[in-house]
Amino acid sequence: MKSSKTFTCLVKYELDLNQLEHFREYARTWISLIEKYGGTHHGYFLPGEAGDLMPDPTFSFPGLGKQGPDNLAVALFSFPDVESYENYRRLVVDDPLCKEITEKFNAAKSFIGYERNFLVPIFR
Repeated sequence: MKSSKTFTCLVKYELDLNQLEHFREYARTWISLIEKYGGTHHGYFLPGEAGDLMPDPTFSFPGLGKQGPDNLAVALFSFPDVESYENYRRLVVDDPLCKEITEKFNAAKSFIGYERNFLVPIFR
């Protein structure tokens, strides 16, 4: 069995655009919880708002690129190894802040679906 190594979790959320303020609260809370339990959070990223100047998403490879969905948000966070991640998962469920934000999510449903991938980095 290979030894455990650093990995990053990518979570893609399908947002309810009517609940963005609730999602922002959810995101801020999870940033602090992941960091409290040994992870490194790289942030949540949401679509720009009306009036934000953004570049053309199709410029790199004409004919291949396309604009992604307007209701997509992503989160990226890393753990040094699987053991650290499993420890976080065990501990966070009993954290009062985790329980509170889960209750708020269940009431507001700020996202309607998500996908999760675990990724390892490529460096030079």
